[in-house]
Amino acid sequence: MEVNKLPDHDTTDNTTGCCPRFDPKGWDHRTLHFKDKLFVRATSKSVMHVPMNMGAVFSRVQNRMETDGAFDPRNMLTLSRDLSPWEAEHYFAATGDVEGEEMVRLSGTFITRVFEGPYRYAAEWAHEMDVAARAMGHEARRIFMFYTTCPRCAEAYGENYVVGLAEI
Repeated sequence: MEVNKLPDHDTTDNTTGCCPRFDPKGWDHRTLHFKDKLFVRATSKSVMHVPMNMGAVFSRVQNRMETDGAFDPRNMLTLSRDLSPWEAEHYFAATGDVEGEEMVRLSGTFITRVFEGPYRYAAEWAHEMDVAARAMGHEARRIFMFYTTCPRCAEAYGENYVVGLAEI
């Protein structure tokens, strides 16, 4: 069992200059083990689960992480989940502290599934993650989504991969 290890993520296939193309191979039906894995935690506003300032929050955190040398593109992972219809939280994997941001450490075991499609299916995917956890004899404590590309890059690549992660 490898701790704090993520599946490989090739960042060199990046024709948009923004998000690298995501290869789902290695991410589906995995079990990830985190022990004190460092993340930046940030929140964004929503209206009935529709993100309002997610892009601005992601840009701010990404810029601060890069400025402080806390971003490793080979270890890229952002966990997102809705806290309410009005707010979402996001955990950005970090390699060090980021000034001006809330730092947290996560420990736990997470199962993964890869989905492809538009954001509007997120509730269905969360349900599928809950079912997958129960099928393994566990209860999903929290369910996160890893949106692997921004909407513009997903459109450019013609695929919108999302990795669901259930903490079991």
